[in-house]
Amino acid sequence: MGAKDTGSTTRRSFLSLAAAGSAVALAGCSGGGGSGGNTATLGSLNPMSGSYSSLGPNQRAGVELAVEQVNNGDEFDYGFETVYKDTATEAGTAQQVAQQAVQQDDADFLMGAISSSVALSLNEFAASEEVVYFSGGAAVPITGSACNEWVYRFETNTAQIAEAISDYTVNELGSNVWFHIADYAYGDSVYQRTRQRMSEESDAFTEVGQTASELGSSNFGSYISQISNSDADSVILGMLGGDLVSFVNQAANRGLTEEVNIVAPTMSIQSTRQALGQQGVGTYGGVRYNANIDIGDNAQFVEAFREANDGRLPDNFERTGYESVRYLAAGMQEAESTDPADVRDALEGMTRTTVLGDVTLREEDHQATVPTWMAEMVPGEGETAEVELLSRTDDNLPPASELGCEMN
Repeated sequence: MGAKDTGSTTRRSFLSLAAAGSAVALAGCSGGGGSGGNTATLGSLNPMSGSYSSLGPNQRAGVELAVEQVNNGDEFDYGFETVYKDTATEAGTAQQVAQQAVQQDDADFLMGAISSSVALSLNEFAASEEVVYFSGGAAVPITGSACNEWVYRFETNTAQIAEAISDYTVNELGSNVWFHIADYAYGDSVYQRTRQRMSEESDAFTEVGQTASELGSSNFGSYISQISNSDADSVILGMLGGDLVSFVNQAANRGLTEEVNIVAPTMSIQSTRQALGQQGVGTYGGVRYNANIDIGDNAQFVEAFREANDGRLPDNFERTGYESVRYLAAGMQEAESTDPADVRDALEGMTRTTVLGDVTLREEDHQATVPTWMAEMVPGEGETAEVELLSRTDDNLPPASELGCEMN
């Protein structure tokens, strides 16, 4: 691979000047896709340690399956050489490993992050280095107020999931609502969007209270007591992973789940349900993806994923990694190029059949137009609660201008 430019010429200009040499080098990389052998380098940046270390391997598993299919299938004439990095669920670390991927490993495309704060830091990095980045974070600003031309997202954002849970919660579960969030970008995004949608859905909506805990907290007793002593019908939890599991377990042990309806945008995620066991039964959540949904080409994804992962079903983070990579391959195919600027332009407005049906990367903000669902966690055959879908929302994405996106 060619050396990186350290002078006044931008990295992208340098690579354009070295295009012929790069093409020869890339063609020699392992795992070339299709008959053309045109290969680009992808940096998969996943939280393999830190607060979201239980989720990072799932996202990476989706990336790995997609890379294998792209490189060994007949759909694309382009493929990937992939480098894997650990973001450690920390923004500074994520920028460091992204820099390694781009400047040492010659990555032109990046995918990853689950923490929205980490993802937002990678937004800035992608713009400065002129590499296409598919984000795995969910906070609205990623393709909202912090959007830029180099960032795309197949992950469902919190505005979309708010559309799924807000109407049902305020009209079916009770209009007095308490909000508790993890105090970072994702939690704040859940609070802002869900509160706004509930106030628009019902004149009876009342915000009973709002509390926040640090990311990675372990003791939620004081918050649970406040909610229990309030008039709340429901509590919206803007939390993910271990934070959500710990809160719900403690709430169930203190009897809060018998007093109020527990609702979380991420409650239906497989790893959360598995960690909660029977404690999750009777809670509610948004659904970004479920392996049992009969939609798009989800059936082939589930079959291929189970074959590659000892029979395990894929879930949300797997599908995000998987489709982000497939979109990048489709962008190269459409552009007939591995140059990031060409692929960036080809992806704008692209519609593909995905594991969530026909989805468009919206031109004005690069957010995927994915459907969302509301669900209740019900008893399953084993210890893990199953997902019972209650409603589906397709028109769930507000205008880019409302979400604060203004492309440069």
